[in-house]
Amino acid sequence: MTATTTEQVMTINMGPQHPSTHGVLRLLLELDGETIVKVTPDIGYLHRGIEKLAEHKTYHQFIPLTDRLDYLAPMSNNMGYALAVEKLLDIELPERSHYIRVIMCELTRISSHLLWLATHALDIGAMTVFFYCFRERETLNDIFEMVAGARMNLSYIRIGGVARDLPEGFIEKTKEFINAFPGRLKDYETLLTKNKIWMMRTKGVGVISADDAINYGLSGPSLRGSGVRWDVRKTEPYAAYDEMDFLVPVGTNGDVYDRYLVRLEEMRQSNEIIRQAMDNLPGGEYIADIPDVTLPKKEELKQSMETLIHHFKIVTGGICPPAGEVYACVEAPKGELGYYIISDGTKNPYRVKIRPPSFVNLESLQQMILGRLLADVVAVIGSLDIVLGEIDR
Repeated sequence: MTATTTEQVMTINMGPQHPSTHGVLRLLLELDGETIVKVTPDIGYLHRGIEKLAEHKTYHQFIPLTDRLDYLAPMSNNMGYALAVEKLLDIELPERSHYIRVIMCELTRISSHLLWLATHALDIGAMTVFFYCFRERETLNDIFEMVAGARMNLSYIRIGGVARDLPEGFIEKTKEFINAFPGRLKDYETLLTKNKIWMMRTKGVGVISADDAINYGLSGPSLRGSGVRWDVRKTEPYAAYDEMDFLVPVGTNGDVYDRYLVRLEEMRQSNEIIRQAMDNLPGGEYIADIPDVTLPKKEELKQSMETLIHHFKIVTGGICPPAGEVYACVEAPKGELGYYIISDGTKNPYRVKIRPPSFVNLESLQQMILGRLLADVVAVIGSLDIVLGEIDR
């Protein structure tokens, strides 16, 4: 800590050890008393170079690495990448795989928002909500494990569909969750929404106008909290979202409180999307049958030598999309997640550029906290719901 006596300004470092700054983000704050007069975010590195790694992997081999971008929403990252490659290949998917993808991505959105709510509330001092949210996340992790065999890095979505069909018991367990979840949401709201301390810590804090939010390129709840009704699922529908009936909640003041309300309502809407997708889940295949592109079903590998050879060729030789460039995006829990891919016609992507929502949303932090008190910084960072795995460029 240093102090400049002539200017009465104190400079302090916040993070990276502080729970609200997570991982590698450090803030260089200049304070006049407790008021922030200047802030300089210093983004560190996880030293992964994930986009460069993509150039040395085949298109299928890169899927597990997408899990590591936003490790709280692996399905959304799988989905965005698969959509881009499928657009490059210009292939059609079975209808069932679209519905399964929608179910898994919306379960992911609820899971991600639950972890956000738990840690955001804990940062501001509300501990009970943390335990409640992790209780629900455990159920979701059990569901993910049923489907993908893992609880965190799922790698479930494949180019051309999904890795395997929904297992026995999945529908029953998921319906049990979505029937109980609206009641859980009411519990969270009872604890926080009208809580005087919560309102004092969040209302009028970290305000950003709709125009500024657009100019900064914000997306997701960070944008919708300012009243901008932009949601990729509605504006550029993908998978089976154009067949779902759901609302896009928006705020009015663009403060921490509005971003909280938006995410709470989004969880309610995701719950209803999952219900609709399961009620209308079509039969048929879960992955497209395109021998030059998609991996064969695992259950057929032990029964057919031709299938085994096909699997070996795809895994070792990869696929070769036609030369060209493509951009595809999805509405991830934190905002617009996009993949820009250039293909030179070989088995490796020539270039992969990822548009991660956390990296872009963080740009607005400086404007949100200038002139606010030091204690507000924790609330504002939490309201942006950043994950440093996405911010490491």
